[in-house]
Amino acid sequence: MEKVLAIVGPTAVGKTALAIALAQKFNGEIISGDSMQVYRHLDIGTAKATPTEQAQATHHLIDVRDVDQQFTVAQFVAAAQRLIPAITARGHLPIIAGGTGFYLQALFDGLKLGADAPGDPAVRDRFRAIAREKGATYLWQQLNAQDPQAAAKIPTTNVRRTVRALEVIAVTGHPFSHQENGGPQYDERYLALNTDRAVLYDRINRRVDLMMQTGLLDEVRWLADQGGTTLPAATGIGYRELLPVLDAPEKLPAAIETVKQDSRHYAKRQLTWFRNQTTATWYDLVQHPEQREIIDRRVAEWLQR
Repeated sequence: MEKVLAIVGPTAVGKTALAIALAQKFNGEIISGDSMQVYRHLDIGTAKATPTEQAQATHHLIDVRDVDQQFTVAQFVAAAQRLIPAITARGHLPIIAGGTGFYLQALFDGLKLGADAPGDPAVRDRFRAIAREKGATYLWQQLNAQDPQAAAKIPTTNVRRTVRALEVIAVTGHPFSHQENGGPQYDERYLALNTDRAVLYDRINRRVDLMMQTGLLDEVRWLADQGGTTLPAATGIGYRELLPVLDAPEKLPAAIETVKQDSRHYAKRQLTWFRNQTTATWYDLVQHPEQREIIDRRVAEWLQR
């Protein structure tokens, strides 16, 4: 299977910088895994990589939609499924960087993106408990006994993919390897970034202040001229809070505080999702930049396997 590196974590924790650094070191190309960075003209509020940053490594799925167009998880998966083999064929490493967790789950697990998607949280939790109690190898052996074809494609140490396969078998009553459009699609490796909560929240607050200083309100005014709250792009944090106060400057300070609060809440949800839904290894490059050496070494070892 094609190797894909995924860099995840909450907002304002350094994902863009790490993705660029790893792309340069390991001959990679970056695929944005962010649901808002697809929109043209919305650069500041989406924390898009700057033109200077984009010049340091090839980027994909940035500026591919107008603000009046929808961008769905199914469209992301379809685009990523075209990009990954093309990047791999060039001898480069696909690197997905972003905080929209469901995009990555849908891509890596081959989820059926509809009401018929097989899954049961209770079953999933039961298999996770078995893995914690008896170990990843024991759980993988259970899968191998039921569906050796699926087990052959999953490393014994990959608890998340093993759990997913067993979950689908338990829910559907059919081998995981027989699921149409289902199952692990890639040999993916998650790198997750985080830092102390107080430090993270301070970084988020300062990022919002910097956005305001560098022109976020101008972006919001431009978005209002295009249709404002009726647009799909207007749901993004920063835009949805500021659009209603454009004609009420006295309400702007409170709206900015709401942007900060919503950003912090979003970061908390991101952390919860990635901790519960992935087997990511976590790093703190904000307070421990020396961990970059560990990341480089582990990525190199994974690429050699």
